[in-house]
Amino acid sequence: MTTWQIVRVVAGCFILLSLALGVAASPLFHSANWLWFTAFVGANLLQSGVTKWCLMERILSRFGVKPGC
Repeated sequence: MTTWQIVRVVAGCFILLSLALGVAASPLFHSANWLWFTAFVGANLLQSGVTKWCLMERILSRFGVKPGC
């Protein structure tokens, strides 16, 4: 997998997990404050789309993960 694929998989997992923990209808509900984490991930995705810079991609490339197109 390339860096951009890993970033999207991790972001998707974080969003689904934080929704499961933050939505009252979920059987995994813990606190509505988990929805702030969902907003944080979404804001980071928006920022990386606009600026074409992503900290996680940079970290992954330092670990030797192949960059994507």
